[in-house]
Amino acid sequence: MKLEIYPFVKWAGGKRQLLPLLIERMPRQYNDYFEPFIGGGALFFDVQPKHGIINDINLELVTTYKTIKNSLEQLITKLNEMEELHIKSPKEYFYNVREWDKKDDWLNEDDVTKSARFIYLNKACFNGLYRVNSKGFFNVPFNNKTEIKSYDLKNLRNISKYLNESSTVILNEDFEKVCSDAKKGDFIYFDPPYDLLKDDTFDSYTKTAFGKEGQIRLAELFKELDRRGCYIMLSNHDTPLIRELYTGFKIELFQVKRMINSDSSKREGEEVIVRNYGNEESNTLL
Repeated sequence: MKLEIYPFVKWAGGKRQLLPLLIERMPRQYNDYFEPFIGGGALFFDVQPKHGIINDINLELVTTYKTIKNSLEQLITKLNEMEELHIKSPKEYFYNVREWDKKDDWLNEDDVTKSARFIYLNKACFNGLYRVNSKGFFNVPFNNKTEIKSYDLKNLRNISKYLNESSTVILNEDFEKVCSDAKKGDFIYFDPPYDLLKDDTFDSYTKTAFGKEGQIRLAELFKELDRRGCYIMLSNHDTPLIRELYTGFKIELFQVKRMINSDSSKREGEEVIVRNYGNEESNTLL
């Protein structure tokens, strides 16, 4: 029986609005589930595969997934403490927490504290945007809310229960390495940092941008996995580069709203879903 689960953080490029389209286009049957760019995990949490490999290059995000799985009660206690401290002096406390990772001993801090900070900043920062500077430090400003509700208790408990009861592997690796063992019949969903629409488009999930080189490397992996007989689905912006890289595969265009953008005029856009299999193998029959 599936649990009621949804992403515990707001994430740029989150897939909750595209979820019905993605689910319809998944293969009807597959073996292992791979998601090398897990982000908020909207599709993963909805599908809840029994055998899954999830990954992200963002170490703080991956640490938080592991903490929810292994140390949930300690995490809840820490989040409650942070919410109470926030109320006493919201702006001052937010900027104090934002500076924690600049301390010399931050890397030695326990995972519960790192995960609680990650969730708190996501809820207390402007528009729920995760962004770091060139040195890897979180730099999103305060959202000016005097009270913060950083988590949904039922949701976190269900996520923890699912991660512990399923055969889910949680990794912090390069996307190519994550897929090294993918074999015929496995399903891989790629939701990478999107191809840039222009030079100032957001691409700062980590201190190293994905860029054009990352898109090209991902397309080569897509083709390799296709040769292995895997089922592959990918989402991205509709750009000339993406159209060129995935020529020969099934490309479908969709209008979307990007609710995380602070400029409402930039919240409409076009995205594509790319697959290496047809409708006869998916849940969508035309």
